Amino acid sequence: MEEFQIETAQNVGINQNVAHLGDRILAYLLDSLIIFVYLVLIMMLLISLDLDPGDSWALYLLASLPAFLYYVLLETFWDGQTVGKFTMKTRVVRIDGSKATFANYFVRWILRIVDVSLTSGGVAVLSILIRGNGQRVGDIAAGTTVISEKRKLSIDDTILKHIEPNYVPTYSQVTVFNDSDMQTIKSLYDTAKRNGQHNVILELHNRLVKVMQVTPTENPIDFVGIVIKDYNYYTQNM
Repeated sequence: MEEFQIETAQNVGINQNVAHLGDRILAYLLDSLIIFVYLVLIMMLLISLDLDPGDSWALYLLASLPAFLYYVLLETFWDGQTVGKFTMKTRVVRIDGSKATFANYFVRWILRIVDVSLTSGGVAVLSILIRGNGQRVGDIAAGTTVISEKRKLSIDDTILKHIEPNYVPTYSQVTVFNDSDMQTIKSLYDTAKRNGQHNVILELHNRLVKVMQVTPTENPIDFVGIVIKDYNYYTQNM
């Protein structure tokens, strides 16, 4: 999976996973199937009503409107996702990683005519392959891209931490937490250390002190590290 780096307003680099072309194609096929099934069902329903052909064209047009607006409506109200994107765990975001706006979704929807409809997806695929950051023509114009929210897990993403054989725990109060709590604590701690976000570590320190009801003598960054190690010690030796 390719990655591209964006810069946040705080000048912190974040690597975004570009959605794989295969995932985008599968999402498109699933969305197309949903639209097709909807149109077939609507046509069958309207035909069964035995409406007068001269008077029913407006009703047919109105009934097909949700299918026509499918992408722009769902992406606008579902935070950059359609059913296909949700299934494939992809999402439309602005190129800086922030949430896209209706204007962004509208521009990329309009240019689907060029990207997908008129060229059977050829222009979209070619653009995505050439650009390397997940942008079809509509994305380039809208300032958006499609990212993957599938996580690539490693041992660092778990609560597991190496404990020396002679390790002596400091805070038995860590047992008030469960695995989910500690996973969140470790994730915040690791990210804050990596990005130099001392304010996050301080907030984490204060929260742990309050919940555990302890008075640590260590500085905040060491204290949080000890809490994570102590939790591992107690859970691995229970």
